[in-house]
Amino acid sequence: MTYLVTGGAGFIGTNFLHYMVNKYNRDFFVCLDKLTYASNINSLNDLFEKENFLFFKGSINDKEAVMKLFQKFNFDYVVNFAAESHVDNSINNPLEFLNTNILGTEVLLEASLKYNVKKFHQVSTDEVYGSVSLDSKVKFTEESRLLPSSPYSVSKASADLLVMSYKKTYGLPVSISRSSNNYGPFQHDEKLIPLMVKKAVNGKNLPVYGNGKNVRDWIYVLDHVKAIELILLSDKTGEIYNVTTKNLFSNLEIVDRILSIITESNSKIEFVTDRKGHDIKYSITNNKIKELGFNYDSSFEATFLKTVLFYKDKFLKEIL
Repeated sequence: MTYLVTGGAGFIGTNFLHYMVNKYNRDFFVCLDKLTYASNINSLNDLFEKENFLFFKGSINDKEAVMKLFQKFNFDYVVNFAAESHVDNSINNPLEFLNTNILGTEVLLEASLKYNVKKFHQVSTDEVYGSVSLDSKVKFTEESRLLPSSPYSVSKASADLLVMSYKKTYGLPVSISRSSNNYGPFQHDEKLIPLMVKKAVNGKNLPVYGNGKNVRDWIYVLDHVKAIELILLSDKTGEIYNVTTKNLFSNLEIVDRILSIITESNSKIEFVTDRKGHDIKYSITNNKIKELGFNYDSSFEATFLKTVLFYKDKFLKEIL
């Protein structure tokens, strides 16, 4: 089988490629990445020596270049990680998010339809469902209405609807995964965990939005990757799957955990002006993906510690 993995030099895409290229060494993987500020080509260094991996620099919005790749490799599977994903940036520059996350997805869908891919998989987010109150017991299912709050989540919800329209209108085999917040290696420094570790290592105060009580649901990136693997290899199409391992913590709890690990830091938490339209709490079910065979044995405590130490080592080396 031949895979096109877009956004493969980003956080989740990098982890997906490392896992899949090594596990499925008879399959062939092509990575297409624009190499924006949030990408890291060096994270793929170990894969460049593999005979079943190729990298191309390019944008999913470049229709001509995308079509040439499809014509050349005749992809069986397309996995779309490519996206602008930082909520703060989407508030400051919505148009860039709409262009990449919606129109770029359309280019990939059109190419996938033209070249008869076996499955197009869209990597989405639990943010498309919107937020619930802190004391709410509601958990969003795949059937819940979409009520995104930020330009970022609007762009992802729109892309999801576009993907499903290609199934309904054209019969394109598609699937969508909506995961909770990912943590693990190779994430850009702007995201919560690596940012806070970086601040702590450098002895700077750790900025926390508002009162820090906003709750997020955390999943180790490798668990997410294995869920996508299951979805891709399933014979089911036209399905949406929530992906979570149900680790709900407030932002303040996450930052406190980081400080408890980096005990030599003299950093302190500093509460700053809250984000505009800041979602209070995300909470999703995982019953459907478990029915597909999703199982995880990773411990949050162990993988969180591993993640924090990964970034601690990375930022210490930068100082030296």
